[in-house]
Amino acid sequence: MEGYKTRDYGQPVKRYVQTMELKDNPELIKKYKEAHSEEKAWREILDGIREVGILEMEIYIAGPRLVMICDTALDFNWDEAMARLATLPRQQEWEEYVAAFQQCDAQATSDQKWQMMERMFRLY
Repeated sequence: MEGYKTRDYGQPVKRYVQTMELKDNPELIKKYKEAHSEEKAWREILDGIREVGILEMEIYIAGPRLVMICDTALDFNWDEAMARLATLPRQQEWEEYVAAFQQCDAQATSDQKWQMMERMFRLY
């Protein structure tokens, strides 16, 4: 494994890490991965993520477990950004679409689905 290069923003950034469980069904997991591919990801969703101030977002998967990492500017306010994200074009439609794959309430917003993780160790 080579690891994953992160972008250099030339300034300090802060990181948010969240987790979520998918339905433990290999076919649904495959379709969820396809929905997030470069070819099939909804452009309005990607634009909205950037519009609220997320500089970089990555999602990792192991079985049905997802881990999402978001890097933002130091002055980023998560709660304000997620409230705004929920109002952007096609966001609610996207949340309803991906809810079919996720272990969550079908009407939940992105911020309600993903559980914020606490950093318990760091080595620098």
